[in-house]
Parts: sequence; structure tokens; C-alpha cells
Amino acid sequence: MTEMIRLDGVTKRYPGQAAPAVDGLTLSVRAGEIVVLLGPSGCGKTTTLRLINRLIEPTEGRIFLDGEDVTRVDPDQLRRRIGYVIQQVGLFPHMTIAGNIGLIPRTLGWEKKRVRARVDELLDLVGLDPGTFRGRYPKELSGGQQQRVGVARALAADPPAMLMDEPFGAIDPITRERLQDAFLELQARIGKTIVLVTHDLTEALKLGDRIAMLGEHARLVQYDTPAAILAEPADEFVASFVGSGAAMRRLRLVEVGSIELVPVEAVGAVSTSVRADQSLYEALDAMLRAGDEGAVVLDEDGRPAGAVSWSTIVRETPRAAESPHAEPSADPSVEPSLTKAPNGESGRR
Repeated sequence: MTEMIRLDGVTKRYPGQAAPAVDGLTLSVRAGEIVVLLGPSGCGKTTTLRLINRLIEPTEGRIFLDGEDVTRVDPDQLRRRIGYVIQQVGLFPHMTIAGNIGLIPRTLGWEKKRVRARVDELLDLVGLDPGTFRGRYPKELSGGQQQRVGVARALAADPPAMLMDEPFGAIDPITRERLQDAFLELQARIGKTIVLVTHDLTEALKLGDRIAMLGEHARLVQYDTPAAILAEPADEFVASFVGSGAAMRRLRLVEVGSIELVPVEAVGAVSTSVRADQSLYEALDAMLRAGDEGAVVLDEDGRPAGAVSWSTIVRETPRAAESPHAEPSADPSVEPSLTKAPNGESGRR
């Protein structure tokens, strides 16, 4: 896969500070993937993000966008090639929503008709009705709606890459989960290269194709898929960040249809059914809530494709790291309903 963003030995030192904010970071981001920068507060995640679009200049090292050294590109031109979404959204309060989204296209000299068409296209893309929202002002929108507009604005000039700094951090949990789901649906359609900053493990597992675990001074501790990081943390720092419940988190990353199913007859008379594209975690949760020891698995046409059982899921847990990354759908903590098996024994092994 083509490399879109590369940081090569990047260091950032601020005057008067003994230790660098970013210390020799080397990182490669492939075209079309979401890479999450994950780590504790103050570890240099946001500084790294701002180095990519030259809001901050590196002290040492080189940064490339689609093979081009960004230090040789005019900063304004560079930022038109990289969308930027921040937690506070940063919409201009005196501009309408159309004015905010159309700002960069107007700066690029687009004709009014083309700008208007692009604004309406993007509003529709992020799930906001153009006729309703085009003429409104930011203060008339909810936090979630403002964040959608922020994403639309970042996409206005159709940049190949996007940087997102805690984009869902200032939103209530229910709205945050909905926006994360909408964001993944949007990414499936547009396929941008995205570097996203968060300190939230749940968000990183849900959104990231790969996760870059950063320690102090943005030192790269581990760079791998969510499932691999859960299964094999590189050191105690990563293990402590992941915390307990890793096995249950891994079940969220495996689709039911990706494992070997058993015949429907093998699970007997059960009332539970799940879709093949649901996670093993969701299947297990549904089975336990119904008191069943198995579930019928339905294909995309709603027909039985086989079945999954409690014992099947238990066997798959150690192998979850080998499976493709699927989207988790909720908080990764272990709910009370998942702590006991149907026979009353502890569900934890």
C-alpha cells in the first residue's frame, strides 16, 4: 500500500526546555488508513500532529506528504492539502455554516456556484440537511452538529489527508459514539488518510486501523493493529495503558462470520440469532442475556449460515489478535452480564 505520510527522525525542542517535546519519532502512515496516536496527556501527541502540517516547525528530522518534503512546500499550500479537525471545532461565529465550510474553496478561487454545490454536498455527506443548516450560525447548532460541520470544513478542498486532534473529546458519551459510527461510515466512502489523536483507549480501538502507542516525548513504544496491541503489549507501559479486560476487548475485534461456525443443530433449540458481521462480543452478550449456550448466525440475506456456541467463543479468544480488525460498538469494559457463563461458572478464564 502507498505511503502517504512519513515522519523520519522528527524531534521538536522548545527553547528553555531541557527535554524535547518529540524525540526522534519515525512513523509511516499508509494511504487510506486511520492511524491513532494514543498515549497519556502531555506525551507529545498534539505536537506531533501539528508538526505534520507545519503549525509547528521541527527542530530535526524530515516529514513527507505523498513523497514530498513538507518543509519545501509553502505552509499555506500545504495546509490546503491536509484537513484539520480540532476538539473545539473552531468555527467562525460570525459566518454561516455555508460560509465556514466554503472558506477554503473561496480562498482557492472557486466560483460561487461550485462553492455552493460543494457546501451542500459536504453537509449531506456528514448527515446534515443543506436546506436546514446552510444558513445557520454555529451558535444555533449542538456540539455534535458543530463537530460534523468541522469535519465537512476539513474536507472542503478534498485533501488527501486529515489530521484530527481529539475530535470527539468535548461531546457527551452518547453523541460521541454516534459521531464515531458516522465517522467510520464516512471514511468507508471517502477513504482518506487520517492521523487522529486521542488519550481514550476505547476510541482508539474503535477507530484505528493501526495504533501508535506513544510514551514520554512521543517516543514510539508500539505500532500495530488494535488486536495485536491488546494481545501482545510491547512492555509494561502498554500493558498498564491497556489495563484489565483485554480478552473481552479482543472479542470486539472479531466478526462472527470470520470464525469457523458449527452446524445449527449443534446448538440445539436456541432463541438467539446474530448477524455474521457482528462481533463475537455482541454474540456472547446476546447469548447470555437470553440464557442460551449458542446462537444462530445469519448471513446478509437473513438466512442461517451456521451457529456459534459458548465453547467456540472461548476457544477463539486467544486467537482474536490474528483476526481482521472489525469495529467495536460500545465501551470495552466488561458488563455484569458477561461475567458468568450460562452454567453459572465464571466467564473469565
